[in-house]
Amino acid sequence: MPKPLSLEATQTLLNNIQENPSSDEAIAILRQVLNSKHFVAVARAAKLVRKPEIRQLIPELVASFERFMENAATKDPNCLAKKAIAETLYRLEYGEETLFLKGIRHVQMESVWGGKVDTAPGLRGVCALGLVRINYPDAMVALADLLADPESEARIVAARAVGYTDSSQGIPLLRLKVQIGDKDPQVMSECFMGLLKLAPVSSIDLVASFLDNSDEQICEMAALALGESRLDEAFPILRNWQQRIRNPELRQICLLAIAMLRNDEALEFLLSLVVEGRDSEAKDAIIALKIYQQDKTLWERILGAVETRGNTSLLDAT
Repeated sequence: MPKPLSLEATQTLLNNIQENPSSDEAIAILRQVLNSKHFVAVARAAKLVRKPEIRQLIPELVASFERFMENAATKDPNCLAKKAIAETLYRLEYGEETLFLKGIRHVQMESVWGGKVDTAPGLRGVCALGLVRINYPDAMVALADLLADPESEARIVAARAVGYTDSSQGIPLLRLKVQIGDKDPQVMSECFMGLLKLAPVSSIDLVASFLDNSDEQICEMAALALGESRLDEAFPILRNWQQRIRNPELRQICLLAIAMLRNDEALEFLLSLVVEGRDSEAKDAIIALKIYQQDKTLWERILGAVETRGNTSLLDAT
């Protein structure tokens, strides 16, 4: 039996094949690395499999994942290999539920200064997406559990995954979650966007109600979700909010959200601020309109509005 390669030797092999990982020689090396004990190298090998979609290595990926689930904290600190493998299998549209179910339930406590920390929330999130992709029948049950995960990283992906399901079953989950709230604004953001995707008509007023939340980060997330939705109905909501905002940073966010709607009514409103608004409003509108900078025709209209105002220095100020 040949002597196992050192980590350094394994990394050298991966360096040699990274330009063409789908050659016969490279696949043989990747198979060898995936069967090794070096979790760092295995994670790197899994990523190399991903882009050229080397499906013949799926059995080795699955076997490696299972191997690193045993004595996980010792064999695979920080879930580095397991997460990389799960991400690759997700991208390869691997269709077996067993691995993703193990991953979504995996908790890996590791020692850190002053105590222990769970290093597996990212893995749980990736496996949640995997269950959604393969249309696992009880995916919504698993996502409901993950929305209550102690780690915000897992809750964020859980909310995102609910939106990806395109299923009306996810609407009550997301509505309940936003009503209960979350200490991480990014979780709320994903819930807002999921609701506006799954049920735009019935969700827009609920999301809009968070524009006046006591937590300004939640206000910001609600505004950006409304902007990203590109719903015409979001424009009057954001315009009215803009008129009552006192915080200058939130006012900038509001105008950016209006620009993100990318419809004629929103554009005309922002152009009117450039021409007729107070200097601070004009400046904020120009900053928001910079998302159109790659659209030559629209950007010329914006520059024309600045010229009409007669204060081109506003462009320099932004």
